[in-house]
Amino acid sequence: MSARRRVKPSLYISVDIEADGPIPGPYSMISLGAAVAGVQDADGFTPADPEERTFYRELRPISQEFVPEALAVSGLDRGRLWTEGAEPGVAMAEFSAWVREVSAGAQAVMCGYPASYDWTFLYWYLIRFTGASPFGHSGCLDMKTLYATKARLPLRAVAKGTMPRELLSTRRHTHHALDDAIEQAELFANLMAWPGQQLTETC
Repeated sequence: MSARRRVKPSLYISVDIEADGPIPGPYSMISLGAAVAGVQDADGFTPADPEERTFYRELRPISQEFVPEALAVSGLDRGRLWTEGAEPGVAMAEFSAWVREVSAGAQAVMCGYPASYDWTFLYWYLIRFTGASPFGHSGCLDMKTLYATKARLPLRAVAKGTMPRELLSTRRHTHHALDDAIEQAELFANLMAWPGQQLTETC
């Protein structure tokens, strides 16, 4: 068997989080949504139905601090989350178990747009409340970087508005963590199938 055939598949999970501030610790992750986007093996990428395997939790805040503008983005009510939100340790243990279940036989990779903000909260919460990450310490793929590389653009020149329309999901970006995780899973599948821009192409 060739080395190419021995490559362990990657199971890509689109993750979106909503938070009430810029960094975890002083501020809280208040919701978490995830959707299986597809699997990649030595033969290529196979997209999944992003609505088929999903995860969603709303979490109890971990501090009294919050940035009103950040909280307003999600539309979630902190008062309700204090009484009805899942205890973070329980929610993160449930999420880890779900990731391990859906990625059985493959290596789980978190993907996000952009991944940096969501990964910062996700990884911090996983280590803080469960002591481990089902993605390891580096199983993270940034869709913005993926697009910039294929489009041959500087990263800071990239926004969804600059992308070819056929790459974008037809779903609305609602700032509900599960809605957005599903939307971004479709974007990811489209990006994986897209051959990219050629050097000879013009805008």
